[in-house]
Amino acid sequence: MIKLQINDVNEYVKNNIGEFHKKKLEKLKGLRLYDVLRRKNPYLFKAKNIMTASEIVKALADAFVSSSEETMFGDWLEGLAIFINQKVYNGWKSGITGIDMEFDHHNTRYIVTIKSGPQWGNSSQIAKMMSDFTTAKKTLRTSNSNLHIVCVNGCCYGKDHKPDKGDYFKYCGQQFWKFIGGTESLYTDIIEPLGYEAKEHNNAFLDQYGAKLNLFTKEFTSDFCDENGYINWNRLVQFNSGDGED
Repeated sequence: MIKLQINDVNEYVKNNIGEFHKKKLEKLKGLRLYDVLRRKNPYLFKAKNIMTASEIVKALADAFVSSSEETMFGDWLEGLAIFINQKVYNGWKSGITGIDMEFDHHNTRYIVTIKSGPQWGNSSQIAKMMSDFTTAKKTLRTSNSNLHIVCVNGCCYGKDHKPDKGDYFKYCGQQFWKFIGGTESLYTDIIEPLGYEAKEHNNAFLDQYGAKLNLFTKEFTSDFCDENGYINWNRLVQFNSGDGED
């Protein structure tokens, strides 16, 4: 184990955080109104008495942005976690399906799957993770039958006060960052560098976001409002849920 130098983390974030913001902006630029309309429940908008195109468009866009940025930032944090683990334990990104990271410590091979937060999956998704762990252990033991392997589900934030799940361990938040980086305070140490040039990136995003909202509102009004400006709910529901052509 090598003591983590926080300056290495700062430098990594400085050199790589722009990639997250770039992907977020590209995702927004490629967004189409009809794509998000197909994914949302039109009955909910009516039940909530939403009466304007701009309200519907903003609700659609906000939901999309929230979901997509959570996924993209989770992927980015996975890269940060692997970088930190490599510095401390000489860990590496796993090439085994379903496993994100591997490292050796105290004569034990740790195989880790990384998620954003603790509430990441339903029962079938958790069963799939456990199946991936089983397959990974079999794969690793083909070359070393005596290899001691510990399976870990790591979550970048949140808490789980009962980490021992029997077949695997679930480490969340502080426990996870300490597990991969060997430092008690790592989970708070990484907060400050994550804000590198955040204001500049956010301003660029908001500029594009405002333009996208204006464009969507114009399209929605043209396609789903009548000549008097009222939302044509039948047309909207037919587009979202009807058997006919779009």
